[in-house]
Amino acid sequence: MSDITLLDCTLRDGGYYNAWNFPPALIEAYLVAMKAAQVDVVELGFRFLKNRGFKGPCAFTTDDFLRSLSIPQGLSIAVMMNGADLCTDAGNIAVVERLFPEPAAQTPVDLVRFACHFHELEHVMPAVGWLAARGYRVGLNLMQIADRSQAEVAQLAQLARAWPVEVLYFADSMGSMTPEDVSRIVKWLRADWDGSLGIHTHDNMGLALSNTLRAAADGVTWLDATVTGMGRGPGNARTEELAIEAETLRGRRANLVPLMTLIRKQFGPMKAQYGWGTNPYYYLAGKYGIHPTYLQEMLGDARYDEEDILAVIDHLRAEGGKKFSFDTLNGARHFYRGEVRGSWRPAEVMAGRQVLILGTGPGVAAHRPSLEAYIRRTRPLVLALNTQSGIDPALIDLRIACHPVRLLADAETYAGLPQPLITPASQLPESLRTELGDTELLDFGIEIAPGRFEFGETHCVAPTSLVLAYALAVATSGQAERILMAGFDGYAAGDARNAELEAMFAAYLASDTSITPVSVTPTRYKNLPAKSIYGE
Repeated sequence: MSDITLLDCTLRDGGYYNAWNFPPALIEAYLVAMKAAQVDVVELGFRFLKNRGFKGPCAFTTDDFLRSLSIPQGLSIAVMMNGADLCTDAGNIAVVERLFPEPAAQTPVDLVRFACHFHELEHVMPAVGWLAARGYRVGLNLMQIADRSQAEVAQLAQLARAWPVEVLYFADSMGSMTPEDVSRIVKWLRADWDGSLGIHTHDNMGLALSNTLRAAADGVTWLDATVTGMGRGPGNARTEELAIEAETLRGRRANLVPLMTLIRKQFGPMKAQYGWGTNPYYYLAGKYGIHPTYLQEMLGDARYDEEDILAVIDHLRAEGGKKFSFDTLNGARHFYRGEVRGSWRPAEVMAGRQVLILGTGPGVAAHRPSLEAYIRRTRPLVLALNTQSGIDPALIDLRIACHPVRLLADAETYAGLPQPLITPASQLPESLRTELGDTELLDFGIEIAPGRFEFGETHCVAPTSLVLAYALAVATSGQAERILMAGFDGYAAGDARNAELEAMFAAYLASDTSITPVSVTPTRYKNLPAKSIYGE
């Protein structure tokens, strides 16, 4: 199998983490390492059409930038374009004329690859012909192929065959394919395509290398990888591992010392910083065909805890998440189903009373004796978030929770707690209500609307699905005379959750309510007034 071609696309795929802003010294060391490791082609970046927000040189990979590099002799240079950039009013030829102003013989670029969804192929093909006529080698990367039928795969293979395409790639875009799936796709493509085949794998389920090697065994000759797997979401097959396997496939040795040094000095620390690589969340995303950017965005955002991420995955599994959208991500975080309604009226137990909301911060334990003495003396209605039990459980009147995954995780605990549970029961999945068993549920509905609070008799509008926002809305809808809070210390400086909670408090204070919540234990929140429990 000496005709195997190894293509490393670290600086192109890895750029999703650092805005394609790789230091020149790293790029130079990377090129040396690739040559030593017997890599044949390096894809140094994209040629993006649009220039929005700062991106480093590997987002545009211009000829002038490439000429500034010391490229080892015999190492071929590739760049990638998104097929979507050719679906423009300007026309596909006008776009490539702008991005590739010189013929191939006058530039460092040998190969241009187009990343295409199926519906973009017809727009890309004229550009393929134009580039080939100018001396460029051209490859097609077919994305999300796992969802296509045999007839669709045959159709696109026939289309590619009619144009000067050197290599036809298929990408396991969602990381959902198994080695058996790879063999099936290769067989389908081979029925209508007799040119070179390539594969680009994602490592959601830890199968990137296995899928790549199965493809090679089935006759695929172009194999993609990235250093340490650096790439969007869970990343890709790892170059350092594929280079080792390629020694056997090609019958020649590779010098891995420069690559291993590069990993130790540069890519290892970057991986620790940015956190690419597979994990159980990416595994679930791969299993259910969810676009990896959903997970990458959530894992990089401190507002999303474990329950949030699992709930979004469950939502996207049911509703579909093959195409990334920030709107879809934000909507998926709301979780609730069906009509916003409820049957329980909190005013029946809260009207005219003080309500003390207990959070989970260390302030509760630190000031427990005084909190308990205050409760026994003044008899407020005590409302504990989730399963919080930082004080004598006999002093807690009600519990409140609204996060479906958190409810599921705590279902067994609730069964052993005596307090009724306020929750949007009628908007939760039937399976979850079943898990909560004999727990007494007080059904108070919730609708999520950014920046807004509204207070109804049996339901509310809140700006976020945070249980604290829900608790404030319940107490306000219940016509509480006063709302006290304990255990809302705040997070460490720089934690994004602080800003989210500050915005939530600001929205509450701007709402149609005369109540100003007061923290009686230490808090860092500027929008939450504070007093001392010792002076109450």
